[in-house]
Amino acid sequence: MTLDEARKKIIFALDVHGLEDIDRWAETLSGKVGMFKVGKELFTSSGPAAVKAVQRHGGQVFLDLKYHDIPNTVANAMLEAARLGVQLTNLHALGGAEMMETAVSAVHKEFSGAERPRLLAVTILTSSTAMTLRQVGIEYSVQDMVVRLARLAKESGMDGVVASPLEIGLIREACGPDFLIVTPGVRPSFAAVDDQKRIMTPSEAVSSGADYLVIGRPIAKAVDPAHAAECIADEIVRGAL
Repeated sequence: MTLDEARKKIIFALDVHGLEDIDRWAETLSGKVGMFKVGKELFTSSGPAAVKAVQRHGGQVFLDLKYHDIPNTVANAMLEAARLGVQLTNLHALGGAEMMETAVSAVHKEFSGAERPRLLAVTILTSSTAMTLRQVGIEYSVQDMVVRLARLAKESGMDGVVASPLEIGLIREACGPDFLIVTPGVRPSFAAVDDQKRIMTPSEAVSSGADYLVIGRPIAKAVDPAHAAECIADEIVRGAL
């Protein structure tokens, strides 16, 4: 794996407060990461302008809003995300097969080929534990639920899932080599664990089969964020070797 290929696997989490911050980070990390994640906090404060700000700098976007609602509402939201020109967007697999199938149908009807964003299903959040699941009435283990939801997502036509690195191997076995796996909960060796529970290093995650790594604080809080991103890419390359 080349250094450039490793950089493209990094999705920087734009957990910032406004458009000025987007400009700063897009300039700082241009060419150092493959994509920028626009999540709930930023999208709530700045709306579609946040996506457009990244795109003005030539950046690709993962719109991480984790839709979970009645099927038609989610389908229309995913369609609007696609119209923004993002590369990745997602919903919650716990919304069920009908919700996912309706969203897939709506997006595929209007978009095809390279223009179509890849649609992801969130399985179980990386902050969740067995106790978290039990509290909401789910008696399956975290791993069993992740695999169950990943299979359901694939059967429903989704392109991939968002899942912790610890479940990558199980998802690959259940869903095959072409199913996208986007992995939060990745912490390079130089970074703090913070509030993630199920984590791996970047090299471990990619070696296990992750397609993309969502990384925020290890880059954002570094003294030299661009250098931190390069260190992560280098770690991925060394892990691949």
